[in-house]
Amino acid sequence: MTSLSNTLPAGAEANRFAPAPAAVGGDVPDYFALLKPRVMVLVIFTALVGMVVSHGHVPPTIAAISLLMIAVGAGASGCLNMWWDADIDAVMTRTAKRPIPDGRIQPNEALAFGLTLSVGSVLILGLASNWLAAGLLAFTIVFYAVIYSMWLKRATPQNIVIGGAAGALPPVIGQAVISGSVGIESIVLFLIIFIWTPPHFWALALVKAGEYAKAGIPMMPNVAGPQSTRRQIVYYTLLLAPLGLAPVALGFGGLLYAIVGLLGGLGMLAFSVQVFRNREGEAEKRAAMGMFAFSILYLFLLFSALLAEQGLGLFRPVIV
Repeated sequence: MTSLSNTLPAGAEANRFAPAPAAVGGDVPDYFALLKPRVMVLVIFTALVGMVVSHGHVPPTIAAISLLMIAVGAGASGCLNMWWDADIDAVMTRTAKRPIPDGRIQPNEALAFGLTLSVGSVLILGLASNWLAAGLLAFTIVFYAVIYSMWLKRATPQNIVIGGAAGALPPVIGQAVISGSVGIESIVLFLIIFIWTPPHFWALALVKAGEYAKAGIPMMPNVAGPQSTRRQIVYYTLLLAPLGLAPVALGFGGLLYAIVGLLGGLGMLAFSVQVFRNREGEAEKRAAMGMFAFSILYLFLLFSALLAEQGLGLFRPVIV
């Protein structure tokens, strides 16, 4: 395991919990930024799809409260991640303006905020819905904030692969809320997000490799090299494309989903090939950022198709 002292810039570890040069107490937007709102939107969306593909029924009020608590739990884990990563955020351009390294919120304030939201979201979800869903939410928070943030991220280039499990769990929690159990539908959705995460994030890591090296984070391009990373992007995409069609084979994805899954999977493969072929300069950056952007669109359209079919009654079976 790579030690923190060997990977971070000199003095970074000593300054991890040092107070930032700002007055205690941030504004509401600063605290909201700690929750990683863009990630929260994805969590809410995928958890909602996990709910609508489930077999069961709960009152709309319970479903809404449960979805809100899943979002709050995701925000809490993001807050704890920012608290722990404040030292490396300070040396990376894209994260230096986050509330803690920018001095708008003190580390101890962020820690208290994250822990309060973590405990509160789990307890309220358990009381409003069921304790299976609450236990899954608690596991997700611990996995992301402790196993990924405190260990995997700084220890192995497989950080995104293993840590991706946390981001893939919201559909499972969503199904547990509705049905009180975990079924094949949410497991398949979990696997889709889990396999989607490495090619999605490694495309960005190819562009940001210099910043990750500066912060001492062992991302795949910095450890295995850009060419190995490109090959692995292709390999994961080859797994993702057919996996994305699994809901059709299992009967909970209809004609609309089949079309989106097929075209989207082909698009992902095309972008992965472009990333593999373009290895220098602006062409490399355009290919990598193109795949990063398209991968977001792919996942959004895939889950939107399920939401439209299962939630809005647009399901039409695929004729084989």
